[in-house]
Amino acid sequence: MSQPIIKIDNMNKWFGDFQVLKDINLEVEKNKKIVVCGPSGSGKSTLIRCINRLEEHQKGTIVVDGNELSENTKNIEAIRAEVGMVFQQFNLFPHLSILDNCTLAPIWVKKMPKKKAEELALDQLKKVQIDDQAHKFPGQLSGGQQQRCAIARALCMEPKIMLFDEPTSALDPEMIKEVLDAMVTLAKAGMTMIVVTHEMGFAKEVADEVIFMDEGMIVERAETKEFFANPKSDRTKLFLSQIL
Repeated sequence: MSQPIIKIDNMNKWFGDFQVLKDINLEVEKNKKIVVCGPSGSGKSTLIRCINRLEEHQKGTIVVDGNELSENTKNIEAIRAEVGMVFQQFNLFPHLSILDNCTLAPIWVKKMPKKKAEELALDQLKKVQIDDQAHKFPGQLSGGQQQRCAIARALCMEPKIMLFDEPTSALDPEMIKEVLDAMVTLAKAGMTMIVVTHEMGFAKEVADEVIFMDEGMIVERAETKEFFANPKSDRTKLFLSQIL
């Protein structure tokens, strides 16, 4: 067995007195695609935000590609360099072109020469089918195009892992498919992915496994076919009956 690229042991997280994550244990193998679903407030987004230290856990351990997330800022930087993240909101810099949004981190963080960064950015924008928009500004693009730009921007750091936090929830229905298509392409290329989403069609097509969370706990984890065909917990059955 190869070492898991993400290993979480007994991780707990509180916001003040409220415990948002309870005894989370999770291993993710390299190249696996994991979909995390569950009702609002179940801790899904907080879980993936802990994986690249956007949120700090208070108990337990998180190890990403051999680096433990701790107070050591060097470890945090090492992990963030390898973990791309796409949010509900696109978080693009409105005053920079699409190309400049994508080259900013490689130039500043990885010290990549500008020409090389631009070649890489155009290559990633091509993968999500918006290379023809490279010289426009975010405000000139549709929501779906902006989200695909956010995916390309994350890929420009050449991450080993991609985290998606409900990447289609802020989009109009007709724009959701183009973003999911870009994610499907990425998944088929072998990227390790953890995706928080309610898009069950995407989960069925792409995920190796599905995790169901409720009240800060992992209630159920199963291979995708098994998860949909034969959910074990009553809570999972109820959730699926409401969204499918």
